[in-house]
Amino acid sequence: MSKIKPYKDSDLGKKEQVTKMFDTISGDYDGLNRVISFGIDTKWRKKVVKIIKESNPDTILDIATGTGDLAINLAETNATKIVGLDISRGMLDIGKEKVKNKGLDSKIEMVLGDSEKMPFEDNTFDAITVAFGVRNFESLENGLKEILRILKPGGSFVILETSMPDKTPYKQGYNFYTKNILPLIGKAFSKDKNAYKYLCESASVFPYGEALNNILKETGFINVKDLPQTFGVATIYVASK
Repeated sequence: MSKIKPYKDSDLGKKEQVTKMFDTISGDYDGLNRVISFGIDTKWRKKVVKIIKESNPDTILDIATGTGDLAINLAETNATKIVGLDISRGMLDIGKEKVKNKGLDSKIEMVLGDSEKMPFEDNTFDAITVAFGVRNFESLENGLKEILRILKPGGSFVILETSMPDKTPYKQGYNFYTKNILPLIGKAFSKDKNAYKYLCESASVFPYGEALNNILKETGFINVKDLPQTFGVATIYVASK
């Protein structure tokens, strides 16, 4: 797995660097994401919610919840309890404020925690989601094993993650945008010039499509499938236990 980290001159491990990065950019994160994705990321999240609704879960965990966008969207389901977990206190603080403003305090709980060592019992959740978070795991395999542990048998697991378009001209256009345009936007709008460079680099080397399907199967997930979105710039992965 890739060893790409946000700060190449730092001695901190990837987990600590990612935490520091998201704490730093938390105030810019929502607005900048809308600009970078042209708002399409909101449509992708709605598709994740639609998939989760099909299994009618009572308890849902949203890992790497960030500022809580997907956790808030998941409130549209019939779930009685939604937990948003993130390693960044800065992101969570913004997420908690958003949850409070929407009057969802009784339904959504925001928890500070490590996705590779979660404070939950085995077989706790009916459904688990991760949106744009698995590539930030220090160990993808350990993170996925931990998710499998706390997911109930028969439970649904849905990942939304960036991927690489395979077809011309989308592949060339995406490469140009991510390497030349996106870092400039991030640098102009964010306090942390390294953050969006890292997010681009990590996306370019992260396994996607069949490669990630195989990792999920090797971890122990079943009924694995991938659903490319918007010419393949993102992919939704659906699996179960």
